[in-house]
Amino acid sequence: MAKAQYRCVECGYRTPKPLGRCPGCRSWNSFKEEAPSPPPFPHSHPQPLVRLSEVEEGGEARFSSGFKEMDRVLGGGFVAGEVVLLGGEPGVGKSTLLLQVADRLGKKSVYVAGEESPGQIRLRANRLGVKDLLLARETRLEALLHLLQAERPEVVFVDSIQTIEAGGSPGSLVSVREATMALVQLAKAQKMTAILVGHVTKEGVVAGPKAIEHAVDATLFLESAGGFRLLRSAKNRFGPVGELGVFRMGEKGLLEVENPSEAFLMERPLGVPGSVVALGLSGERALALEVQALAAKTPFPAPRRVAQGLDGRRVDVVLAVLERRLGLSLIHLDLYLNLAGGLRLSDPGLDLAVALAVYSAVVGRPLPPELAVVGEVGLAGEVRSVEGLSRRLKEGERAGFSHFLHPGNTRSLLEAVERLG
Repeated sequence: MAKAQYRCVECGYRTPKPLGRCPGCRSWNSFKEEAPSPPPFPHSHPQPLVRLSEVEEGGEARFSSGFKEMDRVLGGGFVAGEVVLLGGEPGVGKSTLLLQVADRLGKKSVYVAGEESPGQIRLRANRLGVKDLLLARETRLEALLHLLQAERPEVVFVDSIQTIEAGGSPGSLVSVREATMALVQLAKAQKMTAILVGHVTKEGVVAGPKAIEHAVDATLFLESAGGFRLLRSAKNRFGPVGELGVFRMGEKGLLEVENPSEAFLMERPLGVPGSVVALGLSGERALALEVQALAAKTPFPAPRRVAQGLDGRRVDVVLAVLERRLGLSLIHLDLYLNLAGGLRLSDPGLDLAVALAVYSAVVGRPLPPELAVVGEVGLAGEVRSVEGLSRRLKEGERAGFSHFLHPGNTRSLLEAVERLG
């Protein structure tokens, strides 16, 4: 006869006897008695094997989110039966974005409100111009599944997955995992698209077990960058990873930024040393961005190196190449580098812009305002080819630049400096 077990409602740790403190997550008084699971049927028959060549091809029936920027990040729109996890800091605009998407979809949608009352959602909806929406104020997983099976919506929004109670207290590792798995299974069975809002930790990752990110089809993050809101894809089974969508928060909610390059370069100063326009790449999207550098004499024995929005390790490599290959003395200088606009980008194609911005700041000579640069800098001081060069150059031309330094016309960092005079 199977014996009852005790399970921690916070992390799922199992033990044959109740304990005061959980050895797994160190929580106190968190064990709950769990009925023994029935033994598996001894003569159960497995599903028959099928040949891949005999399986019918399943086309991706996509539909638009109502935002071109969001469709870009998703890879062309939502897919029927897709499960999307949306993360972001509190107050960044996740609920606002989902309400606007629900209003623009034109499909039968259910908005599961776990954090706000229907009255609070009505107030936000009035401000955003959202006319009508089916709301569900349900946080019990079993009841929510029955509701969705009865209503059979085409799209469901769950705000947030941490408020659903499933086998443990809401927000616990057990509840988040069980609720996510159950909603994924229901979405696949009913061909229902599900968008789940997830809280993030102080490290910027979705709170809860890593299993929930493995279970969903796409993981998106909504971030704040100055006056902009950036939507990034960290995982996408139906599209590219690392794609970027740009929004601006207004009185009527989130507004799409159709020309991000123009928006990021709007306040660029002209004729100032240390300012260089770089042609970066985020996912499949090319952007014209400003890299800024400032050099100042250091009062400390070890000079400071500060990089905002850029990969600090790549910046250190570029600075070492400047000292070694160009003989540029940086040992007594504090260096501050910034990717203007609050954007964060890890792109080797920004190396040449970083090098020229530092060189311009140290020698006090500005670069031509009509110049845009792109290229990876190698340890020998060579300028190496980068991904998507043609797309970057086309974006530079669209942004109004007429002169370019890139791996096709510049062989080395020394040659790039000499061409600038």
